Amino acid sequence: MGAFDGKTAWITGASSGIGKALAIALSEAGANIVLSGRRVEALQAVADELSTKSLVLPFEVTDYSGLKDKVDEAWGFTGRVDILVNNAGVSQRSLAIHTDPQVYTDLINIDLIAPIWLTQLQLPRMVEAGGAHIVAISSVAGRIGPPLRTAYAAAKHGLIGYMDSLRTEVSERHNIHVTNVLPGSVATNVSRNALTKDGSKRGKSDANIDGGDDPADLAKEIMTAITEKTPELIFAKGMEYDAAKLRQSDPDALFAMMNQLGAQIAERYEGGDDA
Repeated sequence: MGAFDGKTAWITGASSGIGKALAIALSEAGANIVLSGRRVEALQAVADELSTKSLVLPFEVTDYSGLKDKVDEAWGFTGRVDILVNNAGVSQRSLAIHTDPQVYTDLINIDLIAPIWLTQLQLPRMVEAGGAHIVAISSVAGRIGPPLRTAYAAAKHGLIGYMDSLRTEVSERHNIHVTNVLPGSVATNVSRNALTKDGSKRGKSDANIDGGDDPADLAKEIMTAITEKTPELIFAKGMEYDAAKLRQSDPDALFAMMNQLGAQIAERYEGGDDA
């Protein structure tokens, strides 16, 4: 019997990208899957690919008034949620000086407050069930603060902080393990869906994202991290990985490097080039 046989995993943002890849991988390993997101047809298409039981549970992550009912429905599916994957989120591509303040509110609600709500509403159930594993999909941007992502970095830094602090309270006492995942460039629609200065979707991708790692490879690493109860997984390579590590080993060097990069990118954006 494998580590995931008979387990139930609830994945937000499950209709594409990392969420979809993880749903498929966990199902192949024997887990039952709760699939959440906003696009019902896309979620159902993922469900049709799974080999285990699944529940399509669509909702808007910032609909806080209706979230408790969704938690009740998810837990009613098999009687428990063994793995919660807070994956739903949106990125950003805009200079702070041009960005409407509402963009900060909207993005932080989606990327930080929503996963906190979803986690908080389940903690008592997880304790009563005797344990669980919470996975938070943050980002390398949650460590290094790259240009064009002030709102996104704020949310992802905050998510890491919440999850790190939560781990100290529930890991030893309640057998609830927490893994922060910090991806670098992964080949998803994250850049196309990123918010711009007025809150509209960007509508185009970045070359480094298009050439990024396969979400299926990240899914495998996340499953290993769950099995090994790894507190933090940095899934990046090259400069992105080095920068994430540099934040701890030599922050001054990182800040100098990022300042130079930020100045170059800001100049391009000021000139109308947001490629």
